Amino acid sequence: MPPLPSFRGRGKAVEPRPRIPVPTARAIIDCGVYVDGHRLPGHFTHAEALAAVRERGAGFAWVGLHAPDEFQMADVATTFGLHELAVEDAVQAHQRPKLERYDDVLFLVLRTVKYVEHDPNSISEIVETGEIMIFMGRDFVVTVRHGEHTGLTGVRRDLEANPERLALGPGAVLHAIADHVVDSYVDVTQDIEDDVAEMEEKVFTPRSNLAIEAIYQLKREVVELRRAVNPLALPLQLLSRSSELPLPKEIRRYLRDVADHHTQVAERISDFDESLSSLINAALAKVSVQQNTDMRKISAWAAMAAVPTMIAGIYGMNFDHMPELHWTLGYPLVIVVIVVICSALLVTFRRNNWL
Repeated sequence: MPPLPSFRGRGKAVEPRPRIPVPTARAIIDCGVYVDGHRLPGHFTHAEALAAVRERGAGFAWVGLHAPDEFQMADVATTFGLHELAVEDAVQAHQRPKLERYDDVLFLVLRTVKYVEHDPNSISEIVETGEIMIFMGRDFVVTVRHGEHTGLTGVRRDLEANPERLALGPGAVLHAIADHVVDSYVDVTQDIEDDVAEMEEKVFTPRSNLAIEAIYQLKREVVELRRAVNPLALPLQLLSRSSELPLPKEIRRYLRDVADHHTQVAERISDFDESLSSLINAALAKVSVQQNTDMRKISAWAAMAAVPTMIAGIYGMNFDHMPELHWTLGYPLVIVVIVVICSALLVTFRRNNWL
């Protein structure tokens, strides 16, 4: 949305100030040059890193950015020759997992997930999502992250500790990031599985107090998890099996393992959805049974209360002695009859599990 014009004085409009671009360096988390699996010493800007690689004719540059704006991303895109459509997706975020190819550059979108600790009986966020975009060229990798939990410092550190893997080129970085994201899916699904098991125990435990809203909330979060995870299946299949993509054969083998893990996660998420649907039906049935039980108890007590009400209504309880007027034992006899009938009803209702 364009900024609104500011006003100084009465009736005098002032032209809006042009937006000052934020330096690209502020969005760059790390930038390194890798040759033969080893990182070159020194600090590089994204332009210097690419120039160093092409001057050597070997290795690749890896630039990592976090939530860049359009000016910062345009600067990086100009340096690396990235397609404008992919650049627009990288800035706007909120993309579905997908794989696109622009000439010799692959553009991969990954949705990241994080499990949020919460009270099982409360309605709160359970799955937090983010995004990682990867631009992979012949001699560079540009990663764009959105979200606070999408850090790749650990991935970079592990790769730098394994020069043989890193020597395979930019594809090794793409595989490592995809493997890291799918591993996080496994961790989150394990936590979700614990939540589902806990809810199952509470639903089928007598006299448990579990709000159905909590089950609905978890089901909604599972749906969000499924939307983040399932669309990645096709990109992983293409990366692991298509020989037309610019990936080494060894990297495709590693990606097949990632695709297998992703399939297992997708199947578990589908099981969660079915289990939660069954839990909702069970919880509703449990509420219905409890309501029927309460109605039986109310009806039983009402039946017992109706006996003295009926007798008192017949005899009025305001004559001398009663029941046939002036009987000396009439009043005690009515009380005994009421107690006997109510006691008989109480025993009968308890034998029939109405009370």
